Amino acid sequence: MPSCLNTKPHAGLITILSVQRRKAQANMATTVSSSNDSRFPLIAKTSGKAAPLGATVSREGVNFSLYSRDASSVELLLFNREDDAQPTNVITLDPYANRSYHYWHVFVPGIQPGQLYGYRVHGPFDPGNGLRFNPDKVLLDPYGRGVVVPRNYKRESAGQRGDNTPTAMKSIVVDPLAYDWEGDKLLGHPTTLTIIYEMHVAGFIRHPSSGINEETRGSYKGLIEKIPYLQGLGITAVELLPVFQFDAQDCLPGLVNFWGYAPISFFAPHQAYSSCKDPLSPVNEFRDMVKALHRAGIEVILDVVFNHTAEGGHDGPTLCFRGIDNNAYYILEEDRSRCANYSGTGNTLNANHPIVRRMIVDSLRYWVEEMHVDGFRFDLASILARDSSGKLMSNPPVLWDIESDPALAGTKMIAEAWDAAGLYQVGSFVGDSWREWNGRFRDDVRSFFRSEDRSLRHFADRLLGSSEIYGGENREAEQSVNFVTCHDGFTLNDLVSYDSKHNEANGEDNRDGADDNRSWNCGVEGPTDDPSIEKLRNRQVKNLLTVTLLSLGMPMITMGDEVRRTQQGNNNAYCHNDESVWFDWTSLEEHADVRRFVKLLIQRRLLRDMGPERQRMTLTQLIRRGIKGWHGVKLDRPDWSDYSHSIALSVELPEENLLVYFIFNAYWDQLEFELPLIANDKAFWHRWIDTYRDSPQDIVEWQTAPAILDRTYRVGSRSVVVLWTNYSATAHQETDNANVRHTIATNSPVSGNL
Repeated sequence: MPSCLNTKPHAGLITILSVQRRKAQANMATTVSSSNDSRFPLIAKTSGKAAPLGATVSREGVNFSLYSRDASSVELLLFNREDDAQPTNVITLDPYANRSYHYWHVFVPGIQPGQLYGYRVHGPFDPGNGLRFNPDKVLLDPYGRGVVVPRNYKRESAGQRGDNTPTAMKSIVVDPLAYDWEGDKLLGHPTTLTIIYEMHVAGFIRHPSSGINEETRGSYKGLIEKIPYLQGLGITAVELLPVFQFDAQDCLPGLVNFWGYAPISFFAPHQAYSSCKDPLSPVNEFRDMVKALHRAGIEVILDVVFNHTAEGGHDGPTLCFRGIDNNAYYILEEDRSRCANYSGTGNTLNANHPIVRRMIVDSLRYWVEEMHVDGFRFDLASILARDSSGKLMSNPPVLWDIESDPALAGTKMIAEAWDAAGLYQVGSFVGDSWREWNGRFRDDVRSFFRSEDRSLRHFADRLLGSSEIYGGENREAEQSVNFVTCHDGFTLNDLVSYDSKHNEANGEDNRDGADDNRSWNCGVEGPTDDPSIEKLRNRQVKNLLTVTLLSLGMPMITMGDEVRRTQQGNNNAYCHNDESVWFDWTSLEEHADVRRFVKLLIQRRLLRDMGPERQRMTLTQLIRRGIKGWHGVKLDRPDWSDYSHSIALSVELPEENLLVYFIFNAYWDQLEFELPLIANDKAFWHRWIDTYRDSPQDIVEWQTAPAILDRTYRVGSRSVVVLWTNYSATAHQETDNANVRHTIATNSPVSGNL
């Protein structure tokens, strides 16, 4: 089915009946009502059903259902066009015939997919008691599967007095079954084989250098054209920055919310990422993209924002949830006129309220069952552990609802295990199957490679899956999602090019964005023509990529890091939609050596035994089985002092009959490292990686790695070396040395007196 359909709203197909208005009884099967305004034609309706929520399509028409506990009345508005000054039809829901418990519902015959609609919800405006009903505002359906945004959409009009009908977003009736998946299924890649590429749908292909037609740049359809690039890189999953419909105007005047962390619908794909203007095209074009990625063997993980909405604080606009049931959808302060702000964006979703819990799980199930999404990364996921007063819960119901739902079994669930109010749960996030963004991996790896004192011990633990964090939980290594950069912060290029953030263009006097970046500019702030500094930066980039992709855990790299994408030192570029944040495809040639380096790293990821027995191993079992010993410049003599900046590690890959030797030197001088002895005169150590060397000698094809004839290896300053040899050929096998015994006893390779 083509993604761009020739579909128009079908309000004109609604059956027009004569005027008749009367008080309905609770057991009535059919009522007829409309606005008293003679401009609106009247339509037939029946009482409908409370379940399911949202707009549900059948052959006869559409059932609408909306939750609102404290509403006094509800109006369903039907529109022909997105910018209609008035609805074509207004259906007033009778509180007797069209309400069951707190659910308002109506069945409207004759409506078809593509119909535009919204709600007006009447009730008390009593902010002191958390009530913010405003019948002047057209509200989106919380369960709406599609959203249309008028060209003249004005966020501010939803926060000011008066009717905002012509400038309001509207929901769209969608039939989720009207699509041919052609046998597509979720891929279900094992976590041991998962390599994540975090990317922005539009930013990836918006740049003119992308080679994509202007009509499809920045769209789901346009992304399909770049799937061969992703395949060539070798990644197995894309993690898409938010694609739920968001408010692009949720930012300072003159800027744009580009990242999308401003959701206003948890079921609708973002309309602006569709290349077609048809109301239904975003849904089907998104599915086309997923289907194409699956055919290429690439999973789709969505970055989902269930911690806040685009409605902001108490003075924000009324777009949906605030005007439907403010007390249910948001955590409120003791002064109930104000929203609690654990998200840093003005409001906090009340995730453990029964209605919100259901909506979150229903949303996830919809994206898995009807949109074929393979997993989710939960933004500020620790907020989901707070109750309605903001207190931390030991067993948050919503997290267990998500984990125990059979429809979600097997999907990848990744938590950003902290929030903006200081709650930090890396290593302690509730649940049995959740993976976690390991922020400590990011920080400690950055610290080590900029030669911070007292960084070595933590760095060593991060290499081994952060066993001091996760080793005691009997989990697999992939509980830790390892990353050095993500959308939120410096790009990898900027991490080695700037000592401090440069966010002046964001309009907040450089106050926004993180101050603790653990970055190092290698001698000059920003771009430079100095070849020695540029060479050092390139080396540092490769060092950081090597550790990210070879450490125990699930690796994630960020869009463009493989070609040193820059944001000119902006570490909070959420509010820009221009070439300063887009993927510049001319960088493929300029930094071809880095991209080649990443491709070869991914092709031959180490510390991975792909047999079925490997996938059942816990992190502690992997360490017990594979880690043979820590070393310094002398074998078996690691220097764990606070001022040490180098370490070596030998790892056994028994299924491949290999021993791999890692050397990490963050010292500012070269160091000479002893190598384990080779028992077989015909065997040698082979050099796979040496980041100090220029391309193509920085990394070589695994099987063509040149032999090392010496008993020592000179490691250049600030560089990483990886050597390998046949395991049976080595005389130096430290399987039972004290180093390893201590590792197993403490579940940490860096604890105690190593």
